[in-house]
Amino acid sequence: MYEEARPREDGLRVLVDRLWPRGMKKEDARLDEWVKEVAPSSELRKWYGHDPELFEEFAERYRAELSESGPRGALADLRKRAAGGTLTLLTSVKAEQLERSHAAVLAEELGGSR
Repeated sequence: MYEEARPREDGLRVLVDRLWPRGMKKEDARLDEWVKEVAPSSELRKWYGHDPELFEEFAERYRAELSESGPRGALADLRKRAAGGTLTLLTSVKAEQLERSHAAVLAEELGGSR
Protein backbone atom coordinates (compact mmCIF):
# COMPACT_ATOMS: atom_id res chain seq x y z
CA MET A 1 0.00 0.00 0.00
CA TYR A 2 2.97 2.26 0.42
CA GLU A 3 4.18 2.16 -3.19
CA GLU A 4 4.72 5.44 -4.98
CA ALA A 5 2.79 5.09 -8.23
CA ARG A 6 -0.54 3.50 -9.01
CA PRO A 7 -0.11 1.14 -11.97
CA ARG A 8 -2.95 1.27 -14.49
CA GLU A 9 -3.33 -2.50 -14.50
CA ASP A 10 -4.25 -2.48 -10.79
CA GLY A 11 -7.94 -2.24 -11.58
CA LEU A 12 -10.10 -1.82 -8.48
CA ARG A 13 -7.90 -1.27 -5.40
CA VAL A 14 -9.46 -2.45 -2.13
CA LEU A 15 -8.00 -2.14 1.36
CA VAL A 16 -8.78 -5.38 3.24
CA ASP A 17 -7.45 -4.50 6.72
CA ARG A 18 -9.68 -3.89 9.72
CA LEU A 19 -7.50 -0.99 10.90
CA TRP A 20 -6.34 1.96 8.83
CA PRO A 21 -2.59 1.65 8.02
CA ARG A 22 -0.49 3.54 10.54
CA GLY A 23 1.01 6.73 9.18
CA MET A 24 -1.11 6.77 6.02
CA LYS A 25 -3.31 9.80 5.44
CA LYS A 26 -6.67 8.91 3.94
CA GLU A 27 -6.34 11.66 1.35
CA ASP A 28 -2.98 10.16 0.24
CA ALA A 29 -4.25 6.60 -0.07
CA ARG A 30 -4.65 5.41 -3.60
CA LEU A 31 -7.56 3.07 -3.04
CA ASP A 32 -11.07 2.78 -4.35
CA GLU A 33 -12.71 1.14 -1.38
CA TRP A 34 -12.09 -0.07 2.18
CA VAL A 35 -13.79 -3.38 2.95
CA LYS A 36 -13.17 -3.97 6.67
CA GLU A 37 -15.74 -6.77 6.80
CA VAL A 38 -13.40 -9.25 5.11
CA ALA A 39 -10.53 -8.65 7.52
CA PRO A 40 -9.94 -11.16 10.33
CA SER A 41 -11.42 -10.31 13.70
CA SER A 42 -9.20 -8.45 16.14
CA GLU A 43 -9.16 -11.53 18.35
CA LEU A 44 -7.97 -13.79 15.53
CA ARG A 45 -5.40 -11.27 14.33
CA LYS A 46 -3.95 -10.88 17.83
CA TRP A 47 -3.95 -14.65 18.43
CA TYR A 48 -2.07 -15.27 15.18
CA GLY A 49 0.53 -12.52 15.52
CA HIS A 50 2.11 -13.61 12.19
CA ASP A 51 3.66 -16.65 13.86
CA PRO A 52 4.53 -18.95 10.90
CA GLU A 53 3.87 -22.01 13.08
CA LEU A 54 0.23 -20.92 13.47
CA PHE A 55 -0.49 -20.02 9.84
CA GLU A 56 -2.38 -23.17 8.83
CA GLU A 57 -4.68 -22.92 11.84
CA PHE A 58 -5.03 -19.18 11.31
CA ALA A 59 -6.08 -19.74 7.68
CA GLU A 60 -8.65 -22.32 8.78
CA ARG A 61 -10.09 -20.03 11.45
CA TYR A 62 -10.08 -17.06 9.07
CA ARG A 63 -11.95 -19.03 6.42
CA ALA A 64 -14.53 -19.91 9.08
CA GLU A 65 -14.92 -16.21 9.89
CA LEU A 66 -15.36 -15.44 6.20
CA SER A 67 -18.30 -17.84 6.09
CA GLU A 68 -20.20 -15.88 8.77
CA SER A 69 -23.08 -13.65 7.63
CA GLY A 70 -21.36 -10.22 7.55
CA PRO A 71 -18.08 -11.23 5.92
CA ARG A 72 -19.83 -13.70 3.61
CA GLY A 73 -21.76 -10.92 1.85
CA ALA A 74 -18.71 -8.69 1.49
CA LEU A 75 -16.69 -11.64 0.17
CA ALA A 76 -19.40 -12.46 -2.38
CA ASP A 77 -19.32 -8.85 -3.56
CA LEU A 78 -15.54 -8.95 -3.95
CA ARG A 79 -15.83 -12.23 -5.89
CA LYS A 80 -18.22 -10.59 -8.36
CA ARG A 81 -15.89 -7.65 -8.78
CA ALA A 82 -12.86 -9.90 -9.26
CA ALA A 83 -14.73 -11.86 -11.93
CA GLY A 84 -15.46 -8.59 -13.76
CA GLY A 85 -11.87 -7.36 -13.93
CA THR A 86 -8.67 -6.83 -12.02
CA LEU A 87 -9.03 -6.55 -8.26
CA THR A 88 -6.00 -5.54 -6.20
CA LEU A 89 -6.06 -6.31 -2.49
CA LEU A 90 -4.24 -3.74 -0.38
CA THR A 91 -2.90 -4.42 3.10
CA SER A 92 -0.36 -2.93 5.45
CA VAL A 93 1.15 -6.35 6.21
CA LYS A 94 4.94 -6.29 5.87
CA ALA A 95 6.26 -7.79 2.62
CA GLU A 96 8.12 -10.59 4.40
CA GLN A 97 4.86 -11.66 6.09
CA LEU A 98 2.58 -11.34 3.07
CA GLU A 99 2.65 -15.01 2.04
CA ARG A 100 1.30 -15.96 5.48
CA SER A 101 -1.26 -13.19 5.84
CA HIS A 102 -5.00 -12.78 5.68
CA ALA A 103 -4.55 -11.13 2.28
CA ALA A 104 -2.96 -14.32 0.91
CA VAL A 105 -5.85 -16.42 2.25
CA LEU A 106 -8.36 -13.92 0.89
CA ALA A 107 -6.72 -13.95 -2.55
CA GLU A 108 -7.05 -17.74 -2.62
CA GLU A 109 -10.70 -17.49 -1.58
CA LEU A 110 -11.29 -15.05 -4.42
CA GLY A 111 -9.65 -17.42 -6.85
CA GLY A 112 -6.80 -15.09 -7.68
CA SER A 113 -3.07 -15.07 -7.45
CA ARG A 114 -1.05 -13.30 -4.80
